[in-house]
Amino acid sequence: MGGRKRDTILVMPFPVHRLRRLRGSEILRNLVRETRLHPGQFILPLFVCPGEGVRREIGAMPGNYQLSVDELVKECAEVKSLGIGGVILFGLPESKDEMASGAYDDNGIVQRAIRALRKETPGLLIATDVCNCEYTSHGHCGFVKDGDVDNDTTLQWLARTAVSHARAGADIVAPSDMMDGRVWAIRKELDASGYEKTPILAYSAKFASVFYGPFREAAESAPQFGDRRSYQMDPANGREAMREIELDLQEGADMIMVKPAMPYLDLIRQARDRFDVPIAAYQVSGEYSMIVAAARNGWIDQERAMMESLTSIVRAGAAIVLTYFAKPAARLLG
Repeated sequence: MGGRKRDTILVMPFPVHRLRRLRGSEILRNLVRETRLHPGQFILPLFVCPGEGVRREIGAMPGNYQLSVDELVKECAEVKSLGIGGVILFGLPESKDEMASGAYDDNGIVQRAIRALRKETPGLLIATDVCNCEYTSHGHCGFVKDGDVDNDTTLQWLARTAVSHARAGADIVAPSDMMDGRVWAIRKELDASGYEKTPILAYSAKFASVFYGPFREAAESAPQFGDRRSYQMDPANGREAMREIELDLQEGADMIMVKPAMPYLDLIRQARDRFDVPIAAYQVSGEYSMIVAAARNGWIDQERAMMESLTSIVRAGAAIVLTYFAKPAARLLG
């Protein structure tokens, strides 16, 4: 026994440390809560369409609507009253063509909507989706050449669209097309046109996701042939997502986005740890519709699922959440 060391006896923390002590009541849970939500973190996506008095519910997204400009103004007045951080506009044009001309028309549907909101709801933050899929007759995000989207021609459309949105009064332009070099092209054109103060929120890591399905009904933007996997990201590629973000920041992006949100929480966290810029995440249509559908079937509690999902996105590192739950979540938080 002489040379043997005695085995170390580990003293277990229980029962001195009982973590349940701080979970025993709502006031205690609220006191020590690590991740907090507030309405100012949310941006509500809205779909604006031609006409007057139009409030057409989207079948795959209950509680969301295609709205004419007059109805959009009413909706945004409520958004502002709830303290929601802002809205992002998607346009449904009166007609479509191969050149996406409705996207960059100064009298286009989004441009008219921005001007109306500037007049009727001053102080509301207005972001705009900068893309072409809602405006092209074929449903792809740019100029189609030899069966594929031509990257560099599309950059010209995107830059013109961003400038037209800024001219109408948009606070933020948000390119979602996933063309290489789009942030550089937009930043260059904005600056040359006198809109150097307009920030860019880049959809930097946007994946070719099945969860966009309901959105394509809402925006009437399904591609008429093929798919978007030659320009949207492969869901398997996390390192590539970090490269996309880094390149967008080098090109002049002020904020970046991961889309979708919940299937890519790991990438939100990686981006938060790596890049010291505001990070947004888009809780997309499929994420919303799954929760609503399950709740309508009595399988889950919608309010709790809504709040748990939003909390997970913020806990992962997103400071801004684009979500179709913005209004009900804001009411609950209020």
